[in-house]
Amino acid sequence: MTDSQLIREIKDGNVELYSELMRRYQRKILAFIYHMLKSAKLEPLAEDLCSETFYKAYRSLHSFREVDASFSTWLYTIARNTVLSELRKQKSGHMSLDESGFEPVAAPDAVPEQHVLRNERMEMVRDAINNLPEKQRSALILREYDQLDYQEIANILGQTVSSVKSLLFRARASVKTQLEPYFGRTPLMEEFEGMNTR
Repeated sequence: MTDSQLIREIKDGNVELYSELMRRYQRKILAFIYHMLKSAKLEPLAEDLCSETFYKAYRSLHSFREVDASFSTWLYTIARNTVLSELRKQKSGHMSLDESGFEPVAAPDAVPEQHVLRNERMEMVRDAINNLPEKQRSALILREYDQLDYQEIANILGQTVSSVKSLLFRARASVKTQLEPYFGRTPLMEEFEGMNTR
């Protein structure tokens, strides 16, 4: 069944089918929430906020309309708002982008020194991303980690597609500016610059 069919069935009273919607999206939503909480060191709250997201979505499912957004976009929006609300409560506005969007897989024969150096560089990338304004961080997380398209990101952030492209351009330029003194013209910087074309 498609998401639309499931939602219609749930609205018609087959509420047990909601568990199937959860199964389809729980891993992605949990990962998204986890990465948003990371720099505030609130990762232990990720599962609770994920559950809260799905609870809120269930309670509001009657008002969901596909003409406004896809279910996944609507769910990401609820997750983001839930996390931002928690971060405000914790008096912390920082979010983080998971290193997996930027870190190359280590070669099996990589020597320990290279592994340590690579980890240090990735930590610097994460720090640079954590310095971005919230909407730029969110856009970068959704684009580079969750691989969402511009329209989906626009719907989640309440922006136009052109605004999202502008947010991403400024985010990438800011991270590049922060990292260039340390990395110079390394393959990692070239890979990061390649994001500007996506």
